[in-house]
Amino acid sequence: MFEVFSRGYYLGRLYVTPTDGHRALMHSEQHERINEAVYATGDGLERLDTPLVMKLETSHFPVHGADDVPTNTLALPEPMLEDTDVRNPPSLREVFLARRERARQLLSFVGGWEADDATPFDDSPSPAGT
Repeated sequence: MFEVFSRGYYLGRLYVTPTDGHRALMHSEQHERINEAVYATGDGLERLDTPLVMKLETSHFPVHGADDVPTNTLALPEPMLEDTDVRNPPSLREVFLARRERARQLLSFVGGWEADDATPFDDSPSPAGT
């Protein structure tokens, strides 16, 4: 589903669709398998419900698991989807998955590794001095 893209990311293709919720979601079992493969260290017991960090276009966001999301689908809250070029969902799109260390760095911006917020953080250049 995902393949190595760079030192910080994997690249995959998922169907992007809207959700009424406030979090970005994907199928629970798929979320857990990806979490284990990408974020687990293999040292003892580890949580497999840690949010995955994905990037669509210029926005990163934590992705949680949900049983009611179809496999190979990324369900985004309506406000997040409005800020993309996705038209006529579900739409097959390239999605980046942050590797473990990159994900930790990005989640620290929104409250840490256990972040519950699906508020995206934009990669657009910030104004000088901020």
